[in-house]
Amino acid sequence: MRFLSALVICIGLATMSSCRKDFSTIPNYGNLEFSKDTVFLDTVFTNIGSATYNLKVYNRGKNAITIPTISLENGISSNYRLNVDGIPGKEFNNIDILAKDSIFIFIETTINANSVSDPLYTDRILFDNGNNQQDVDLVTLVQDAHFIYPGRDPISMKIDSLSLDGNATSIQGRFLEDSELTITNAKPTVIYGYAAVKSNKTLVVQAGAKVYFHANSGLIIDKGASLKVQGTLEEKVYFEGDRLEHRFDAIPGQWGTIWMRAGSKENEIKHAIIKNGIIGVLIDSIGSNTAPTLTIENAEIYNNSNFGILARETHIEAYNLVIGAAGQASLAATIGGTYNFTHATFANFWNNGIRQLPAVLINNFYVYEDDNGNEITVTKDLYAANFTNCIFDGNTNIEFLLDKVDGGVFNYNIKNCLITFNDSNNNFSDILEMDFSNSNYQNNILNGFSDFRNSQNEDFIIGEESAAIEKAIPTSFTLDLLGVDRTNSPAIGAYQNIIFN
Repeated sequence: MRFLSALVICIGLATMSSCRKDFSTIPNYGNLEFSKDTVFLDTVFTNIGSATYNLKVYNRGKNAITIPTISLENGISSNYRLNVDGIPGKEFNNIDILAKDSIFIFIETTINANSVSDPLYTDRILFDNGNNQQDVDLVTLVQDAHFIYPGRDPISMKIDSLSLDGNATSIQGRFLEDSELTITNAKPTVIYGYAAVKSNKTLVVQAGAKVYFHANSGLIIDKGASLKVQGTLEEKVYFEGDRLEHRFDAIPGQWGTIWMRAGSKENEIKHAIIKNGIIGVLIDSIGSNTAPTLTIENAEIYNNSNFGILARETHIEAYNLVIGAAGQASLAATIGGTYNFTHATFANFWNNGIRQLPAVLINNFYVYEDDNGNEITVTKDLYAANFTNCIFDGNTNIEFLLDKVDGGVFNYNIKNCLITFNDSNNNFSDILEMDFSNSNYQNNILNGFSDFRNSQNEDFIIGEESAAIEKAIPTSFTLDLLGVDRTNSPAIGAYQNIIFN
């Protein structure tokens, strides 16, 4: 028993010793330095926590110092939260910094827009007091928003999952109510999980609306349903992830996709920007080549981790379309279908890893494995793959590819296009569909210089050195993506050329 008591005393002494400061300090003398004088926490949505930001506090002096107080000016009522050198709170006392050393302060916030009088919410971190007091400003813009959440079982608290075609799925989300079928520009809409549109219903997204998706979220347009995106040149519609901090501006894969399921109809996307998802738009078959599943015009799709558009045995009519970087292909028009693209720019300068596919891939088949492990190839009809006045470019040698399997219709026509195709190893020399001298190709330019303004920043306006200038044929689409007249001397691609400053 005495041994146990002695052991406890020893442990206690050791603990006390480990907490003892083994260096001497002097009081802070008001000469701290900071990694920044203002911490901008960017924009946050009401009641949604921000990302974590950091501030570094330096002691440049020759002596270790003690800062008597570090606190938020608004005290415990502040909407900011601090973590000073590993300790969470809103006020901290006697914080030491060794000579020529520093500490980190981590900052977060969650703000209810209804509880603040000004959407620009500010506070200050105060260091010390009196004549020695220094401060760092904190600034956040808070936006009110309309939120769409999936339901939750009140007993198990499990998030509801969608049933599609009468079958349960693992997709978290719910079908929209009739009152939710119009998204306006009054305030942003933030979607958690998948918001689905029921058969025979139409989701209308009005001009100027901003739709933000949380991780693993998106839209589903079900069989018999429609999506109408009604942006204008002056008021574009945005679809992107819900992290508004600048560090997330160009992070792909932040949300799922806009999925137009088999049997969805008369979908329209006008003057929209879709970016930073896994697949920008996923479009499935309708079993018909007479009416388009999707008409997309004056739209921009950027920086998706898999595909910009993945189409599977469907029908797309598109003009003034730009599809930028994607981890696999900007456009994959697969398993046949009908595709008519005019004045489109496909420019895949993906720099987040190795890309195996070209910017544009067209095929007429799919492959699956049967119950015996045999690989089965199913051929479908490619009724049309027509590309007029389009640019196919990127950072690989092959940026346009027709991949045909015999056994089905395979119709294509490529005219007045600018195509990056450097078959240096002659891998495609025996493939008729990739012989640019055959009659399905007319007036195309191989390996011409696109002269994009900034391909790494997804800016695909062309300059005065572009090979695309005045090489397009006139069409009924007489205005480019920016509303510039192209009636006379039209350029290939979605944009008329400009002179770069």
